[in-house]
Amino acid sequence: MRILFIGDVVGRAGRQCVARWLSGLCAERAVDLTVANGENAAGGIGATPEVLVELQSSGVQIITLGNHTWKKKELMTGLDALDNVVRPANFPAGVPGQGALVYALPDGRQVGFVNLVGRVFMDCVDCPFVVGKREVERLREVTPLVLVDFHAEATAEKVAMGWYLDGLCTAVIGTHTHVQTADERILPNGTAYISDVGMTGALDSVIGVERDLAIHRFITGMPTQFKAGRARPGLCGVVVEADDATGRARTIERIARVEETRP
Repeated sequence: MRILFIGDVVGRAGRQCVARWLSGLCAERAVDLTVANGENAAGGIGATPEVLVELQSSGVQIITLGNHTWKKKELMTGLDALDNVVRPANFPAGVPGQGALVYALPDGRQVGFVNLVGRVFMDCVDCPFVVGKREVERLREVTPLVLVDFHAEATAEKVAMGWYLDGLCTAVIGTHTHVQTADERILPNGTAYISDVGMTGALDSVIGVERDLAIHRFITGMPTQFKAGRARPGLCGVVVEADDATGRARTIERIARVEETRP
């Protein structure tokens, strides 16, 4: 099994990158299944049902979310109707959507997905470690192939999750900080890990936001209406190869596609 995970898709630039490069990447890397974090796909913060459907139309089979899941009111009422979209499983009980799912490929193979959000420097939610282990173990009753998107701010919390779930899942993929890290590896018990898979969107920006607006906010401390950047779009992700029978990861490889033309 070869799974392509695309880093946080930010705004229109990010969606266009997916539409431009996804099919070619899948053919080039012999990808069986594609996943993308889409929590900021609408205007750079939050998501709507329409933009998530657009990502699926571009070839994304599973979409994960994060701490900005409820930024757009449309998703509050529309999430339950979207297939193959997961929001953090450690959100409080009773909120819309699903925190984990099993996806069946046409050839009969099944892959489980769990979405978690961190607690360090973020909103108060249920413990991602307790919920994550519970959900992974539940999905492993169906399939040995289970991937976790851990949407968290603190690197230490992400690394701890990788070690905590090592051997229990196929991969722990970090998202949220929008900067691709260079620490991809296979942990001793067979779990692929990376602290952050990176961002898909305007790379000549401040983690997806127009540069001047972000700089103004830092200099003045004044409230600023952010806009998603458009300059030099790029796609970041990883390809994880795993054993179908055991779920153990064999390799994890960082990938990037960048439009080198600068404004």
